Amino acid sequence: MTGKKTMKRAFTLIELIAVIVVLAILSGVALPRYFDYADRAKTSAVQGALGNVRAGIANFYANSAIEGSAAYPTAAELAAVGSVMQEGMPANPYNDLKTIRAIASLADAQNRVTDGTTGWCYYVDNTATPPVAILYANDTTETKVSDGSGGFEQANEL
Repeated sequence: MTGKKTMKRAFTLIELIAVIVVLAILSGVALPRYFDYADRAKTSAVQGALGNVRAGIANFYANSAIEGSAAYPTAAELAAVGSVMQEGMPANPYNDLKTIRAIASLADAQNRVTDGTTGWCYYVDNTATPPVAILYANDTTETKVSDGSGGFEQANEL
């Protein structure tokens, strides 16, 4: 037998640096896109939750009108499982809270006043003509919904 020495092949330092550079470029492109998708998902989730709850409120109003006197649900009725929603209130995607804060004044509801302590804000006045109900997210985080002037709406403005 002859004494053949076999050399093990390995990556050179330049090859490793080239791979690291390519990975850095890919992550520089992919990470901002990922964060944009996460923000868009939260925006879509809050819009979907508001749409579902507002549809439940409208259904409650229509049923009460059929029964005799049209009225929106109170904050307690809205929070109670089975009276307006078949399941509990969905969590607000921006602060992960399901609770409802009753807003006392129409001006605060129209100005979308928030305090961040609950998931949702709800104003109802069944004594007004016509009755009024306003539901919005209790958060001022910027969403991905355009405000028409180059900026974006806040979560409480949806």
